[in-house]
Amino acid sequence: MKRLRESLLLGSWVALATPLAAVQAAGVPGVDLAEVTVEARRLGLVGEVVSASQGTVLAEQLENRPTLRPAEVLETIPGLVVTQHSGDGKANQYFLRGFNLDHGTDFAIRVDGMPVNLPTHAHGQGYSDLNFLIPELVERIEYRKGPYYAEAGDFSAAGAADVSYRRALSAPFAIVAADRDGYLRTVVARSPRVADGDLLLAAEYSSNDGPWHVKEGYRKLDAVLRYTHGDAERGYSVEALGYDGHWRATDQIPLRAVQSGIISRFGAIDATDGGHTHRYSLAADGRGMLGPGRIHANVYGIDYQLDLVSNFTYATDTVHGDQFEQYDRRHVLGGALAYEQPAGFLGYEGELHAGLQLRNDDIGPVGLYRAQRAVRYDTVREDQVRQTSVAAYVSDRTEWSPWFRTELGIRSDRFAFRVDSKLRANSGHAVDSITSPKLTLTFGPWVRTEGYLNFGRGFHSNDARGATVTVDPSDGVTPVARVSPLVRAVGGEVGLRSAAIPRLQLAGSVWTLALDSELLFAGDGGTTAPSRASRRSGIELGAFYSPLDSLVIDADFALTRARFTDAAPTGDRVPNALERVVSAGLTINRDAGWFGGARLRYFGPAPLVGDNSVRSSSTLIVNLDAGYHFSKSVRGVLTVLNVLDRRDNDITYFYASQLPGEAAPVRDIHFHPVEPRTVRLAVTIAY
Repeated sequence: MKRLRESLLLGSWVALATPLAAVQAAGVPGVDLAEVTVEARRLGLVGEVVSASQGTVLAEQLENRPTLRPAEVLETIPGLVVTQHSGDGKANQYFLRGFNLDHGTDFAIRVDGMPVNLPTHAHGQGYSDLNFLIPELVERIEYRKGPYYAEAGDFSAAGAADVSYRRALSAPFAIVAADRDGYLRTVVARSPRVADGDLLLAAEYSSNDGPWHVKEGYRKLDAVLRYTHGDAERGYSVEALGYDGHWRATDQIPLRAVQSGIISRFGAIDATDGGHTHRYSLAADGRGMLGPGRIHANVYGIDYQLDLVSNFTYATDTVHGDQFEQYDRRHVLGGALAYEQPAGFLGYEGELHAGLQLRNDDIGPVGLYRAQRAVRYDTVREDQVRQTSVAAYVSDRTEWSPWFRTELGIRSDRFAFRVDSKLRANSGHAVDSITSPKLTLTFGPWVRTEGYLNFGRGFHSNDARGATVTVDPSDGVTPVARVSPLVRAVGGEVGLRSAAIPRLQLAGSVWTLALDSELLFAGDGGTTAPSRASRRSGIELGAFYSPLDSLVIDADFALTRARFTDAAPTGDRVPNALERVVSAGLTINRDAGWFGGARLRYFGPAPLVGDNSVRSSSTLIVNLDAGYHFSKSVRGVLTVLNVLDRRDNDITYFYASQLPGEAAPVRDIHFHPVEPRTVRLAVTIAY
C-alpha cells in the first residue's frame, strides 16, 4: 500500500511535467493567457442568502492575497483567525465568534463535499487539518456563521465553510517559491480535455525549516486528480486527493524560559517533538434532474493517520519527562443525498430542500502514550472506536410578498458510538439523538438592501471515549464521570446587508449563541474534563469596495463577549475567547504590469483564566504581495510576511509547567511567537 501511494504521488508529477497544447478557460490566479472579463469580485448576495453572516468568496478574492499557511485562505471569512501553536504539519488553531475553536471544534469544514473535521481524534475533538489544500486550485469558499442552516450538522455551531476546487484551468502552470529559511514550494497543474470532460491534475511539494532553532524540517507532498463531466445541471465528478507530511515542532514555550535567557523566542524546551501524517481520499458526486427538481449525491472514503509527539509541561515527571505521543488511525466512509424543487404553499412561490447524510468513522488504534525523546515507553490508553452518524433535514423557503420571505427548517441527527478499550472498564456503547429547528425571516430588498432575523439550534459531538469512560485511564482506578455525547447550542441573529451604493457592499449583524456545556475530551491528558454552560454575543461589520475593476478594498470588524453562565470562584470569563478582531486589505488585480495586495490582521487581548487576572497581549500582522507580469505567461511575486517585524504571539496560554531543574510546577504564560519578517520570492509560469 505504501508503494502504491508513493507511485500515485510520483506519477502525478510525471504526468504534470508533460507540455499541454489545448486548455479549457476557467481562470487561474495570475496565469491567464486569454483576456477574461470578471463581472464581480464578490457575489452580490442580496436576495440569495438567509443571513448577513453568510457569503461566498470567489477565486478572484484569493488572488494576490499574501498567506503563510494554506488554511489562511479561510481568513477571507470575516472574523475568522487562523494561527498555529506547534509545527506547520499540525492542524491550525482557529478562532471565530469568541470561540477558541482549538483545531476545529464548532467550525465545520468540507472540501469538495468531504468533511475535514475528525471526531474522537487523538489530539482533539473535530481536528481539522487543511495542509492538504492547494490554494491556487480553490474556486470558491461558501461560508455560514451561526446554527441557522439545516444542511450543516456536527461541529457547525459557530459556523461552517465549504471549499470547492476548480473544474479546469485557463492554462497549465508551474510555481516555484523560496525564502532564506529553507522554504521551497513547487506546484504544477494542468487540466486537459478528456472524453468531453475536464481532467484536473495538480501536485505540490514543499519544504520549510522556518526561523526555529530546532529546524522544522517540514516536508509535504500533495496531489490532486479530478475528472468532471457535464454541466451545473447534469454531470458527475470523480476526485482523488493525496497528502503526506512530516515535521519537527517547536511547541508553545514558557515566558520565564525566554526572560531568563534559557531559550530565545524561537527556541524549544524539548527538541524531539514532531509528527507525521497522511490523508488519502477518493470521492464521487453526481447531479441531475429528478421530476420537477434537482438531485445531488456524493460518496467519499478517507484513509487517515497522525502520529504526533508533544511536550507542553516538560519535566513534572523528573525521571522520564512529560513528552507524550498521540496516535490516530482511521478509515472514513460517508455520503450525502440532497434534493431541491419548487414548492408553492397556499399559492405562494417557494422552494423545498431535503437531504440525507451518513458517515462512519472506523478509528483505531487511537491512543495516548508516554514518550521520551520521541520513543514510546508506556500506554496511557488505547482504543478501537466505531462512530456512526445519520442525519435527515428539510427546509422550506416561501416568498410571501416581494419584500418578505421565510425559511423554516428542521434537522435530526442520530449518533451511535462503540468503544473497545484496552482498559475494559472504559469500553461500552452509547447512542444519542438531537433535533435542531431553524427559522429565518428576510425583509426586503428595498434599494438593494435586506434585513434578516435568524434563529436556530445546532450542536457538536463529544469524543466517543468520553461517552463510555468510567475510570481515569492514567491510573485505572479513579472514577470519572461520563459526558453527554451531543452538546446543544442555541443561537439568534439580527442582520443587514446592502448593495445600495454602486461598487460597495455592506453587511452587519448582532448575534448571540449559548452552549449547554463546553464538555470536551482532553486529548492531551486522555480524560474528559467537564466544563460549564456558556453564552457568547457580538457585533460584526463588513465592507467590500471595488472603485475600479482592478482594485478591491475590504475591511471587517468583530466584537465578542464570551461568558460562562453560572457563578464560580474561578470567574466567568471563557479562556482564550478573542474579544476584538479586525482585518483589512487592498488588492490590485491586473493582467499586465504591476499587481499586488496587502493585508492587515489584528486580534486584541483575551482572558487566559476565568477571573480575567491574566490576559494575552494583542497581535498585529501586516503582509504584503508585490508582483509584476513579465509577459502573458510569466510573472514574479515578492511576498513580505510580518512586514512590521512585530514580536507578537500566534497563541497564548496560561497553565502550570515544570522546566528541568525546577523543584515544582510553575503557573506561567506559554506562547507560540509569530514568525519574524520573512521575504519570499515566487515565479509562476503558464505554459
